[in-house]
Amino acid sequence: MGLRVLAAMSGGVDSAVAAARIAEAGHDVTGVHLALSANPQSHRTGARGCCTIEDSRDARRAADVIGIPFYIWDMAERFQRDVVEDFVAEYAAGRTPNPCLRCNEKIKFAAVLDRALALGFDAVATGHHARLVDGVLSRSVDQAKDQSYVLGVLTREQLSHAIFPLGDSTKAEVREEAARRGLTVADKPDSHDICFIADGDTRGFLAERLGAAEGPIVDQSGEVVGSHQGAHGFTVGQRKGLRIDRPAADGRPRYVLSIEPVSNTVTVGPRSALEVTTITCGRPVWNGPSSLDDLTVQLRAHGEVYGCRFEETGEGLRIELDRPATGVAAGQAAVLYSGATVVGSATITHAA
Repeated sequence: MGLRVLAAMSGGVDSAVAAARIAEAGHDVTGVHLALSANPQSHRTGARGCCTIEDSRDARRAADVIGIPFYIWDMAERFQRDVVEDFVAEYAAGRTPNPCLRCNEKIKFAAVLDRALALGFDAVATGHHARLVDGVLSRSVDQAKDQSYVLGVLTREQLSHAIFPLGDSTKAEVREEAARRGLTVADKPDSHDICFIADGDTRGFLAERLGAAEGPIVDQSGEVVGSHQGAHGFTVGQRKGLRIDRPAADGRPRYVLSIEPVSNTVTVGPRSALEVTTITCGRPVWNGPSSLDDLTVQLRAHGEVYGCRFEETGEGLRIELDRPATGVAAGQAAVLYSGATVVGSATITHAA
Protein backbone atom coordinates (compact mmCIF):
# COMPACT_ATOMS: atom_id res chain seq x y z
CA MET A 1 0.00 0.00 0.00
CA GLY A 2 1.37 3.39 -0.98
CA LEU A 3 2.14 6.31 1.31
CA ARG A 4 0.37 9.64 1.40
CA VAL A 5 3.14 12.00 0.32
CA LEU A 6 3.25 15.77 0.19
CA ALA A 7 5.63 16.81 -2.61
CA ALA A 8 7.16 20.26 -2.12
CA MET A 9 7.27 21.79 -5.62
CA SER A 10 9.39 24.93 -6.06
CA GLY A 11 8.68 25.33 -9.76
CA GLY A 12 12.07 23.92 -10.70
CA VAL A 13 13.08 20.78 -12.53
CA ASP A 14 14.33 18.83 -9.50
CA SER A 15 11.15 19.03 -7.43
CA ALA A 16 8.99 18.32 -10.50
CA VAL A 17 10.85 15.09 -11.32
CA ALA A 18 10.88 14.11 -7.63
CA ALA A 19 7.08 14.43 -7.50
CA ALA A 20 6.69 12.50 -10.75
CA ARG A 21 8.83 9.63 -9.49
CA ILE A 22 6.90 9.33 -6.23
CA ALA A 23 3.57 9.34 -8.07
CA GLU A 24 4.80 6.75 -10.58
CA ALA A 25 5.89 4.52 -7.68
CA GLY A 26 2.25 4.22 -6.65
CA HIS A 27 2.07 6.66 -3.76
CA ASP A 28 -0.82 9.05 -3.16
CA VAL A 29 0.90 12.35 -3.95
CA THR A 30 -0.24 15.94 -3.47
CA GLY A 31 1.89 18.80 -4.74
CA VAL A 32 2.36 21.97 -2.73
CA HIS A 33 4.17 25.18 -3.66
CA LEU A 34 5.44 27.28 -0.77
CA ALA A 35 4.76 30.99 -1.21
CA LEU A 36 7.68 32.42 0.75
CA SER A 37 7.64 36.03 -0.42
CA ALA A 38 5.00 38.52 0.78
CA ASN A 39 5.41 40.49 -2.46
CA PRO A 40 6.59 38.03 -5.12
CA GLN A 41 8.00 39.31 -8.40
CA SER A 42 6.27 38.18 -11.56
CA HIS A 43 9.37 36.68 -13.17
CA ARG A 44 12.76 35.35 -12.20
CA THR A 45 15.90 37.08 -13.40
CA GLY A 46 17.83 34.22 -15.01
CA ALA A 47 19.04 31.87 -12.28
CA ARG A 48 18.61 34.36 -9.45
CA GLY A 49 15.96 34.11 -6.80
CA CYS A 50 12.90 31.91 -6.62
CA CYS A 51 9.38 32.03 -5.21
CA THR A 52 8.11 34.25 -8.04
CA ILE A 53 4.63 34.08 -9.56
CA GLU A 54 6.29 32.40 -12.55
CA ASP A 55 7.66 29.69 -10.25
CA SER A 56 4.24 28.95 -8.76
CA ARG A 57 2.76 28.66 -12.24
CA ASP A 58 5.58 26.34 -13.34
CA ALA A 59 4.91 24.15 -10.29
CA ARG A 60 1.17 24.05 -11.06
CA ARG A 61 1.80 23.10 -14.71
CA ALA A 62 4.14 20.30 -13.60
CA ALA A 63 1.51 18.97 -11.19
CA ASP A 64 -1.05 19.00 -14.02
CA VAL A 65 1.28 17.00 -16.29
CA ILE A 66 1.98 14.48 -13.50
CA GLY A 67 -1.74 14.31 -12.68
CA ILE A 68 -1.66 15.15 -8.97
CA PRO A 69 -3.64 17.65 -6.87
CA PHE A 70 -1.84 20.94 -6.28
CA TYR A 71 -2.05 23.65 -3.63
CA ILE A 72 -0.17 26.80 -2.67
CA TRP A 73 0.66 27.26 1.00
CA ASP A 74 1.42 30.78 2.23
CA MET A 75 4.55 30.50 4.38
CA ALA A 76 5.71 34.09 3.86
CA GLU A 77 5.31 35.24 7.46
CA ARG A 78 7.10 32.20 8.90
CA PHE A 79 9.86 32.45 6.27
CA GLN A 80 10.36 36.14 7.01
CA ARG A 81 10.72 35.46 10.73
CA ASP A 82 12.70 32.21 10.76
CA VAL A 83 14.94 32.69 7.72
CA VAL A 84 15.18 36.33 6.58
CA GLU A 85 15.21 37.97 10.01
CA ASP A 86 17.55 35.27 11.32
CA PHE A 87 19.88 35.94 8.36
CA VAL A 88 20.00 39.67 9.13
CA ALA A 89 20.48 39.11 12.88
CA GLU A 90 23.33 36.66 12.30
CA TYR A 91 25.21 39.13 10.09
CA ALA A 92 24.59 41.90 12.65
CA ALA A 93 26.25 39.65 15.24
CA GLY A 94 29.34 39.14 13.06
CA ARG A 95 28.42 35.65 11.90
CA THR A 96 27.85 34.21 8.40
CA PRO A 97 24.60 32.23 8.23
CA ASN A 98 23.47 29.69 5.64
CA PRO A 99 19.84 30.54 4.85
CA CYS A 100 19.24 27.37 2.77
CA LEU A 101 20.13 25.24 5.77
CA ARG A 102 17.88 27.35 8.02
CA CYS A 103 15.01 27.07 5.51
CA ASN A 104 15.30 23.28 5.46
CA GLU A 105 15.38 23.19 9.25
CA LYS A 106 12.65 25.73 10.05
CA ILE A 107 10.36 25.74 7.01
CA LYS A 108 10.47 22.58 4.88
CA PHE A 109 11.07 20.08 7.67
CA ALA A 110 9.44 21.87 10.59
CA ALA A 111 6.52 24.08 9.51
CA VAL A 112 5.66 22.11 6.36
CA LEU A 113 6.32 18.66 7.81
CA ASP A 114 4.33 19.46 10.96
CA ARG A 115 1.36 20.63 8.88
CA ALA A 116 1.66 17.63 6.54
CA LEU A 117 1.62 15.14 9.42
CA ALA A 118 -1.33 16.95 11.01
CA LEU A 119 -3.22 16.60 7.70
CA GLY A 120 -2.58 12.85 7.61
CA PHE A 121 0.37 12.69 5.21
CA ASP A 122 3.09 10.14 5.91
CA ALA A 123 6.05 11.99 4.43
CA VAL A 124 7.33 15.08 2.62
CA ALA A 125 9.26 14.63 -0.63
CA THR A 126 11.64 17.26 -2.01
CA GLY A 127 13.95 17.58 -4.98
CA HIS A 128 17.13 17.75 -2.92
CA HIS A 129 20.12 15.86 -4.31
CA ALA A 130 20.74 13.54 -1.35
CA ARG A 131 19.99 9.94 -0.41
CA LEU A 132 18.36 8.21 2.52
CA VAL A 133 19.89 4.78 3.07
CA ASP A 134 17.96 2.84 5.73
CA GLY A 135 16.78 6.18 7.11
CA VAL A 136 20.28 7.65 7.27
CA LEU A 137 21.21 10.74 5.25
CA SER A 138 23.95 10.23 2.65
CA ARG A 139 25.52 12.11 -0.22
CA SER A 140 23.99 12.14 -3.70
CA VAL A 141 25.69 10.12 -6.41
CA ASP A 142 26.14 13.48 -8.20
CA GLN A 143 28.93 14.97 -6.10
CA ALA A 144 28.72 18.33 -7.88
CA LYS A 145 25.05 18.72 -6.93
CA ASP A 146 25.11 17.00 -3.53
CA GLN A 147 22.93 18.83 -0.97
CA SER A 148 23.40 16.62 2.07
CA TYR A 149 25.31 19.49 3.72
CA VAL A 150 22.26 21.77 3.85
CA LEU A 151 20.14 18.86 5.14
CA GLY A 152 22.65 17.90 7.83
CA VAL A 153 20.79 19.85 10.50
CA LEU A 154 17.69 17.62 10.26
CA THR A 155 16.88 15.27 13.14
CA ARG A 156 16.35 11.52 12.88
CA GLU A 157 12.63 12.07 13.43
CA GLN A 158 12.43 14.58 10.56
CA LEU A 159 14.43 12.30 8.26
CA SER A 160 12.07 9.41 9.06
CA HIS A 161 9.30 11.40 7.33
CA ALA A 162 11.44 12.63 4.39
CA ILE A 163 11.82 11.26 0.86
CA PHE A 164 14.59 12.37 -1.51
CA PRO A 165 13.83 10.63 -4.83
CA LEU A 166 16.76 12.13 -6.79
CA GLY A 167 19.74 10.95 -4.75
CA ASP A 168 20.65 8.13 -7.15
CA SER A 169 20.58 10.32 -10.27
CA THR A 170 22.83 12.98 -11.76
CA LYS A 171 21.44 16.39 -12.62
CA ALA A 172 21.84 15.61 -16.33
CA GLU A 173 19.71 12.48 -15.89
CA VAL A 174 17.05 14.48 -14.06
CA ARG A 175 16.83 17.02 -16.90
CA GLU A 176 16.63 14.25 -19.51
CA GLU A 177 13.83 12.56 -17.56
CA ALA A 178 11.94 15.86 -17.22
CA ALA A 179 12.04 16.33 -21.00
CA ARG A 180 10.91 12.73 -21.52
CA ARG A 181 7.97 13.27 -19.16
CA GLY A 182 6.91 16.43 -20.99
CA LEU A 183 7.70 18.74 -18.07
CA THR A 184 8.23 22.28 -19.40
CA VAL A 185 10.80 23.04 -16.66
CA ALA A 186 13.30 20.54 -18.14
CA ASP A 187 15.65 23.33 -19.25
CA LYS A 188 14.85 25.89 -16.54
CA PRO A 189 18.03 27.29 -14.93
CA ASP A 190 18.88 26.25 -11.38
CA SER A 191 18.41 28.82 -8.64
CA HIS A 192 21.66 30.21 -7.30
CA ASP A 193 22.61 32.63 -4.55
CA ILE A 194 20.12 33.55 -1.83
CA CYS A 195 16.50 33.20 -2.92
CA PHE A 196 15.24 36.30 -1.10
CA ILE A 197 18.00 38.54 -2.51
CA ALA A 198 17.03 38.34 -6.16
CA ASP A 199 19.64 40.86 -7.40
CA GLY A 200 22.49 39.07 -5.59
CA ASP A 201 23.53 42.22 -3.67
CA THR A 202 23.83 40.83 -0.14
CA ARG A 203 25.73 43.87 1.14
CA GLY A 204 23.03 46.24 -0.18
CA PHE A 205 20.27 44.06 1.29
CA LEU A 206 21.92 44.14 4.73
CA ALA A 207 22.73 47.86 4.56
CA GLU A 208 19.08 48.62 3.83
CA ARG A 209 18.00 46.75 6.95
CA LEU A 210 20.87 47.49 9.33
CA GLY A 211 21.86 50.96 8.14
CA ALA A 212 25.30 52.46 7.59
CA ALA A 213 27.72 52.66 10.50
CA GLU A 214 31.25 53.75 9.67
CA GLY A 215 34.00 51.78 11.37
CA PRO A 216 37.68 50.96 11.01
CA ILE A 217 39.45 48.28 9.00
CA VAL A 218 42.59 47.33 10.94
CA ASP A 219 45.53 45.03 10.34
CA GLN A 220 46.74 42.42 12.82
CA SER A 221 48.82 45.03 14.68
CA GLY A 222 45.71 47.16 15.21
CA GLU A 223 46.79 49.85 12.78
CA VAL A 224 43.90 51.42 10.86
CA VAL A 225 44.29 50.72 7.12
CA GLY A 226 40.84 51.71 5.89
CA SER A 227 37.21 52.26 6.80
CA HIS A 228 33.84 50.69 6.03
CA GLN A 229 30.13 51.51 6.28
CA GLY A 230 29.11 48.52 8.39
CA ALA A 231 30.86 45.38 9.63
CA HIS A 232 27.76 43.40 8.60
CA GLY A 233 28.87 43.81 4.97
CA PHE A 234 31.83 41.45 5.42
CA THR A 235 32.49 37.77 5.94
CA VAL A 236 35.59 35.88 7.05
CA GLY A 237 37.82 35.05 4.08
CA GLN A 238 36.52 37.91 1.94
CA ARG A 239 39.08 39.56 -0.33
CA LYS A 240 37.13 41.81 -2.70
CA GLY A 241 35.50 45.10 -1.83
CA LEU A 242 37.71 45.96 1.17
CA ARG A 243 38.75 49.40 -0.18
CA ILE A 244 41.94 49.46 1.88
CA ASP A 245 43.80 52.80 1.78
CA ARG A 246 47.31 51.41 1.42
CA PRO A 247 48.77 48.07 0.33
CA ALA A 248 50.31 45.51 2.64
CA ALA A 249 54.07 45.76 3.19
CA ASP A 250 54.65 42.61 1.14
CA GLY A 251 52.28 43.79 -1.61
CA ARG A 252 50.05 40.72 -1.26
CA PRO A 253 46.26 40.81 -1.00
CA ARG A 254 44.62 41.04 2.40
CA TYR A 255 41.61 39.08 3.56
CA VAL A 256 39.01 39.53 6.28
CA LEU A 257 40.23 37.64 9.35
CA SER A 258 37.59 38.59 11.88
CA ILE A 259 34.54 40.78 12.42
CA GLU A 260 33.81 42.46 15.75
CA PRO A 261 30.24 43.80 15.69
CA VAL A 262 30.34 45.58 19.07
CA SER A 263 33.25 47.84 18.10
CA ASN A 264 32.25 47.66 14.40
CA THR A 265 35.83 46.65 13.54
CA VAL A 266 36.97 44.49 10.63
CA THR A 267 40.44 42.93 10.93
CA VAL A 268 42.38 42.00 7.79
CA GLY A 269 45.60 40.14 7.13
CA PRO A 270 47.41 37.70 4.83
CA ARG A 271 45.78 34.53 3.54
CA SER A 272 48.05 32.45 5.77
CA ALA A 273 46.41 34.02 8.83
CA LEU A 274 43.08 32.51 7.75
CA GLU A 275 44.33 28.98 8.33
CA VAL A 276 42.65 27.17 11.21
CA THR A 277 42.87 23.63 12.57
CA THR A 278 40.57 23.79 15.63
CA ILE A 279 36.86 24.52 15.29
CA THR A 280 34.47 25.02 18.19
CA CYS A 281 30.78 24.32 17.54
CA GLY A 282 27.44 24.53 19.32
CA ARG A 283 23.96 23.05 18.79
CA PRO A 284 25.06 19.55 17.73
CA VAL A 285 22.53 17.32 15.95
CA TRP A 286 23.29 13.58 15.79
CA ASN A 287 21.29 12.02 12.98
CA GLY A 288 23.55 9.28 11.61
CA PRO A 289 25.17 6.02 12.66
CA SER A 290 27.18 5.70 15.85
CA SER A 291 30.09 4.31 13.80
CA LEU A 292 32.69 7.05 13.62
CA ASP A 293 35.30 5.59 11.27
CA ASP A 294 37.27 7.74 8.79
CA LEU A 295 35.53 10.95 9.79
CA THR A 296 35.54 13.99 7.55
CA VAL A 297 33.94 17.39 7.99
CA GLN A 298 32.50 19.83 5.45
CA LEU A 299 32.51 23.46 6.57
CA ARG A 300 30.45 25.18 3.89
CA ALA A 301 28.06 24.24 1.11
CA HIS A 302 30.02 22.74 -1.80
CA GLY A 303 33.22 23.27 0.19
CA GLU A 304 36.18 20.97 0.65
CA VAL A 305 36.10 18.09 3.10
CA TYR A 306 38.77 17.61 5.77
CA GLY A 307 39.82 14.58 7.75
CA CYS A 308 39.12 15.25 11.41
CA ARG A 309 38.70 14.09 14.97
CA PHE A 310 36.25 15.55 17.46
CA GLU A 311 35.35 15.53 21.11
CA GLU A 312 32.13 16.57 22.82
CA THR A 313 32.36 19.49 25.24
CA GLY A 314 29.85 20.98 27.65
CA GLU A 315 28.76 23.50 25.02
CA GLY A 316 28.97 21.32 21.92
CA LEU A 317 31.94 19.99 19.94
CA ARG A 318 35.60 20.72 19.37
CA ILE A 319 36.78 19.51 15.96
CA GLU A 320 40.47 19.05 15.13
CA LEU A 321 41.29 19.09 11.41
CA ASP A 322 44.00 16.94 9.84
CA ARG A 323 45.12 19.91 7.72
CA PRO A 324 44.41 23.64 7.88
CA ALA A 325 41.22 25.11 6.42
CA THR A 326 40.73 28.74 5.39
CA GLY A 327 37.74 31.07 5.44
CA VAL A 328 35.95 29.22 8.24
CA ALA A 329 33.18 31.53 9.45
CA ALA A 330 31.13 31.48 12.64
CA GLY A 331 27.47 30.80 11.87
CA GLN A 332 28.17 28.21 9.17
CA ALA A 333 27.53 24.51 9.74
CA ALA A 334 30.15 21.84 10.31
CA VAL A 335 28.68 18.62 8.91
CA LEU A 336 30.42 15.40 9.90
CA TYR A 337 30.56 12.44 7.52
CA SER A 338 31.70 8.85 7.72
CA GLY A 339 32.39 8.11 4.07
CA ALA A 340 29.29 9.35 2.21
CA THR A 341 27.08 9.07 5.30
CA VAL A 342 26.11 12.07 7.43
CA VAL A 343 26.91 11.48 11.10
CA GLY A 344 25.69 14.83 12.41
CA SER A 345 26.12 18.57 12.32
CA ALA A 346 26.81 21.55 14.54
CA THR A 347 27.01 25.32 14.18
CA ILE A 348 30.49 26.86 14.07
CA THR A 349 31.07 29.37 16.88
CA HIS A 350 34.85 29.89 16.70
CA ALA A 351 37.89 28.75 14.70
CA ALA A 352 41.62 29.00 15.45
